[in-house]
Amino acid sequence: MIKVERGSPLTLELQATIDGLLSVLSLGQGEQALSDSTFANLFLFRAVHRYRFLGGNWPCISGRSYDGLTHLLPLFDLRTAPPEVLFDLLYGYGGFFPLSGFQLEGLDPQRFRWTASRDDADYVYPAHQFVNYRGRLLQKKRNLVKQLHSAHVVTAQLFTVEAMDEALNVLKQWMHAKGKSTGQADDNACRDALKHSSTLGLEGFVYRVNNEAVGFLLFEMLKPGVCVIRFAKALDRFKGIYQHMFQHLCHARQEIQWLNFEQDMGIANLRHTKLSYQPAWLLPKYRVYLR
Repeated sequence: MIKVERGSPLTLELQATIDGLLSVLSLGQGEQALSDSTFANLFLFRAVHRYRFLGGNWPCISGRSYDGLTHLLPLFDLRTAPPEVLFDLLYGYGGFFPLSGFQLEGLDPQRFRWTASRDDADYVYPAHQFVNYRGRLLQKKRNLVKQLHSAHVVTAQLFTVEAMDEALNVLKQWMHAKGKSTGQADDNACRDALKHSSTLGLEGFVYRVNNEAVGFLLFEMLKPGVCVIRFAKALDRFKGIYQHMFQHLCHARQEIQWLNFEQDMGIANLRHTKLSYQPAWLLPKYRVYLR
């Protein structure tokens, strides 16, 4: 028997509808806003997580987490739905995910239970840490930036379609250096982000060393003053380039007060790197189940 999937694929035509619903749910969250809860993120990783839009009176996004949980991201306040509606929605799914701590407020623990996985948590940093990398714990970052600038001329340019080929070349070299084939890692999502950056509300910079494009950064403003780094790709042979890119962003966009580096997915090297920048906190993402 052929399984018929519920809902419809995520397309750019759904952007206004989905972002409108998500913005209502995240009102007042500020730097506590989850990195997942924008249309741009859902669209870019639609294939990896099998995201689909389920419309109607109780709209949701269906998907599959990195560790295999089939879930629904509710685009409505769970507290407003009758129990029978929630049971019907969850038929065939493991739970609701990801939800912020704000969305748990007022949930009846007699009706719901919730958990959070360390692998899902977002890393959140005050932007001022990247401006000068002050303090003993960030001394290595500071020294790497100094070494980069002492050995090379480093420049930055706003990412536009004119810089597309350079960014794609950096991505290709990054993939090769990591031993990844086309389509592995976040290759497809990153290509889509570069292609649809303007439509998705992504901004960024291309970085050059001695006039050679060696890195790029794409980010999204989650909330006023709150920025999520969607993609940061650079050539490792230029030591200090990543530290420089983050520092430059915070200098160039002084309205940014907080940086969200997303989750580490339980990948040891990624976790080590993100912890090395000394996050202010890890922002949990909750999985909510009906009792």
